[in-house]
Amino acid sequence: MNKKRNKAINHTKRNQVKTFPISFSLYKIKDDLIINTNYLSETPEEEIINQAIKFHLQGKISEAIKYYKHCLIKGFHDEKVFCNYGIILKNLGKTKEAELLQLKAIEIKPNYAEAYSNLGVIYKDKGKLKEAELSLKKAIEIRPNFANAHNNLGIIFNDLGKFKEAELSYLKAIELKPDFAEPYYSLSLLNCSNENKFWQNRLFSKSILNNKSKKEKIDIYFARSNVLHKEKNYIESSHYLNLANRIKLNLRPSNINLRLEKSKRLLLESDKRETNKKEDIKTIKTIFIVGMPRSGSTLLESIISMNPNVDSLGEINFLEESFLEEEHNEQGLNLAELYLEKINVNSTRSTIKTNKYLYNYQYAGIIATCIPNSKIIHCFRNPLDNILSIYRAHFTIGNEYSSSLADCANIYLDQEEIMDIYKKKYRSNIYDLNYDLLVSNPQEEIISLISWLGWEWDDSYLSHHLNPRSISTASSVQVRSPINSKSIGGWKNYRDMLKPVIEILEKHEKYKNL
Repeated sequence: MNKKRNKAINHTKRNQVKTFPISFSLYKIKDDLIINTNYLSETPEEEIINQAIKFHLQGKISEAIKYYKHCLIKGFHDEKVFCNYGIILKNLGKTKEAELLQLKAIEIKPNYAEAYSNLGVIYKDKGKLKEAELSLKKAIEIRPNFANAHNNLGIIFNDLGKFKEAELSYLKAIELKPDFAEPYYSLSLLNCSNENKFWQNRLFSKSILNNKSKKEKIDIYFARSNVLHKEKNYIESSHYLNLANRIKLNLRPSNINLRLEKSKRLLLESDKRETNKKEDIKTIKTIFIVGMPRSGSTLLESIISMNPNVDSLGEINFLEESFLEEEHNEQGLNLAELYLEKINVNSTRSTIKTNKYLYNYQYAGIIATCIPNSKIIHCFRNPLDNILSIYRAHFTIGNEYSSSLADCANIYLDQEEIMDIYKKKYRSNIYDLNYDLLVSNPQEEIISLISWLGWEWDDSYLSHHLNPRSISTASSVQVRSPINSKSIGGWKNYRDMLKPVIEILEKHEKYKNL
């Protein structure tokens, strides 16, 4: 198999639920079908629906929305309209509306596999993993050869920690659709059983790249890199890692300037804020986990959530939403009241809420000033290990800088500088969690953390891997294992690839001897 891989590698040198099938076939749409929106009322229903789907398939989303909305206003009773418009709304973050549209599509056509599959992914995004599993199983029951549904079910199993079931679902998706790029990437993240590694031969074949979109090539190159990394072939792993991120950066340019400007703006804003000392909301304690992605935050959250009084919100951006609403809300609610309203303080009996939206480091000053009874835990680790892990992570929308090593370095330095400023101002509110120390000496570090939080000690904090909670981050596989220090110093295997990062970091006194 390695010979085949080397051929694929030489040839290339010479030359995270994610799929939403649009419920229509291109061959049914005439290429020259264009409808003047001024005369939609005179156009047959079928032609309007076809045009909406054509725009959708072409990626002309604003035009597709216009046509789908017209279909709904006119009362068209077509399951494809509800299903496809629901896809768009889901991708726009409107999960509630998207869910209702998929349910309407199912009401019109009860055996509509695509709608059940889409509904499953929407449930996943809402944290309803059991409902997601049932919905996807229903899609597969209706259409057993539905590769997308098998792949999406694998994603759900992965989040639930059912890795064997996840592996089998991904393999089934590949069996049904051998050139389906996404499950190859998902399999590359698992510790697959040896008898089921036939898919790797296909992954490294030349033909798998035929007629692939840029997005599909990204999945394939990341998958190849992950497999080679496990085999300790770091040079070739670097090669595919760079290929994947180069294409990704071309598709989604880095957003570093927006992030750096935002840090400065919020630093100035925090200086203007007065401390909120309202007593009536202090019964709810809030813990904000902040820092860089891949800095140990998922491990930390698993440890903390062993406390039965903790409700883990995951990576949710409620704080920024509340901040943006504060100025214009009609009730005159302050930031803390808006935030606590969003996290549904009455939805559970939990008295402690954790928020793992890591970029809240930019809001650390505002949190310390405006959110009573809040604590901030800053996760950090060796910058080179951290940046390598980010570069390898294949993040989705929102972390565009992660495909540029130089930008990763500059974002890392920004969060470090910003947090140093906030720590000087709000030292008692912020805890330093060094991931490298945590995995090297877990008992001592966890005892220190629990003491700072003011909680009673329980040995269960040392058994985070037994936590039954669902995990939907890039660390979902690793965090299900006991704490270990295997990842420390891994950057040394990629030293040549990381030279641009080292050059940037070494300009700072703290990192002169990397």
